[in-house]
Amino acid sequence: MASTTDSEVRPARRKTARRAGIFSAIVGVAVAGVAAGVAAERMLVRRSRRQDDPFASEPFGKLACDEELTVTRPDGVDLHVELLKSETGPDDLTVVFVHGFCLDMGTFHFQRRAFEGRYRMVFYDQPGHGRSGRLEEGEYTLESLADGLAAVIEATAPTGRIVLVGHSMGGMTIMALAEKNVRLFAERVAGVALISTSAGNLDKVTFGLPEVVAKFRHPLMPLVRNAGKITVAMVDRARKASTDLAWLLTRRYGFGTEYPSPALVSYVERMNSATSAEVIARYVRTLYTHARLLALAALRTVPVLIVCGDVDLLTPLAHSHEICEALPGSELVVVENGGHVALLEHADEVNAALGSFLRRVS
Repeated sequence: MASTTDSEVRPARRKTARRAGIFSAIVGVAVAGVAAGVAAERMLVRRSRRQDDPFASEPFGKLACDEELTVTRPDGVDLHVELLKSETGPDDLTVVFVHGFCLDMGTFHFQRRAFEGRYRMVFYDQPGHGRSGRLEEGEYTLESLADGLAAVIEATAPTGRIVLVGHSMGGMTIMALAEKNVRLFAERVAGVALISTSAGNLDKVTFGLPEVVAKFRHPLMPLVRNAGKITVAMVDRARKASTDLAWLLTRRYGFGTEYPSPALVSYVERMNSATSAEVIARYVRTLYTHARLLALAALRTVPVLIVCGDVDLLTPLAHSHEICEALPGSELVVVENGGHVALLEHADEVNAALGSFLRRVS
């Protein structure tokens, strides 16, 4: 057997030492970069929050209702529902609001205030969101969300006309219900409002990133879906530890104006962070495989309002144009400088469009 001489060992040791030194340098640079990034993000957050804020005293998440109830879906998940009665509006019309992914019924804060007393209104939290229950196992599906919406309608408005208002995933829930229950839309639905939503192809959205970066989202999806409890617990801890970064990301991906209300950004960020990583992972497949352009045919029998911000990075305006083309009689309202939560960010414009639509269909 050949032996290793000292002259051969010394160069190998030097090579290993150089690698260790390079590795240490890389780690050091990475740590310094992260530290600098955290410091920069905190400075940006502090600067943003110092601006005058018209909603600093707004009672987000604290609006009263006339009745609270629990509606149980066919799969056993309990949904938290809130009902507001009509004082001056039509008695035979109920407006049901369906919120989006990583949010809760509070997304409709300004719509709730604007139309209180004028219409009978129903708000509820989707499964895994807000005060509603979670699935014990398995994935969430849009089909089951449609079943939940149907159960809420049956419990709160078993007769009379209904108007469905859906934001983001809430709009997709309405499409899934139309696919499953065409008769309901033909006989009882008086109108549908779709806000910042999509009929499909969400897997092609770049989120405002360069395509070379955005393409990496596809191989990551299985990892997100199959994340175990330990992994999601670590993600939740990381999210809580980096609240400033979460705030900045919320501002970036939720809003279109350069300097939105800090209180409004914080409110949306609280709704986002209240949705656990486990729930998020179990929703991924149904959102990324959502394809209901053909299901829109059921909406051709009813008036449809489509609203979207012109700088929405999550459900881009092109998706609203696609829905509009599939529904020739629909009305499209584009909110200038509006992001994904345009209904909060530009509430006056959205409420004006929605108010006109409700008067027309009622």
